[in-house]
Amino acid sequence: MSITFKTPDEIQKMRVAGRLAAEVLDYITPFVKPGVTTGEIDRLCHDYMVNVQQCIPAPLNYEGYPYSVCTSVNEQVCHGFPSEKVILKEGDIINVDCSTILNGYFSDSSRMFCIGEVSPEKKKLVQVTKAARDMPFNLDELKPLNNMKLKDILT
Repeated sequence: MSITFKTPDEIQKMRVAGRLAAEVLDYITPFVKPGVTTGEIDRLCHDYMVNVQQCIPAPLNYEGYPYSVCTSVNEQVCHGFPSEKVILKEGDIINVDCSTILNGYFSDSSRMFCIGEVSPEKKKLVQVTKAARDMPFNLDELKPLNNMKLKDILT
């Protein structure tokens, strides 16, 4: 497998697509509360992406997937299907996974939400995963793998 290096223009287009996904997650934040269904979250995100941002929800129709976002509640690890039957309640945690396409460039982002007061275990899960995501790293240390094997990375 070869690595394709992006031009500055391509990188800028990738940034724009990524910014759109972050904006969707900012937009949906006030709607993620008790009494809201994950189906409603999907519809709100879809309408925002299509009508306001004028981008394409990347998951929609991918291998038949009928939704614009993925919603994973509590113990569901990832890529949950939005549903009118899943109603958020106090104490839930939900991850909303949002991916956009603009001008042929894809983004993928997600955000975890706590619905009201959550258990200490759920609060710790959210805090630890956020801390792992926010760990600093030096971009200068990242290099293409060039035929590197998994055992080379793990040792």
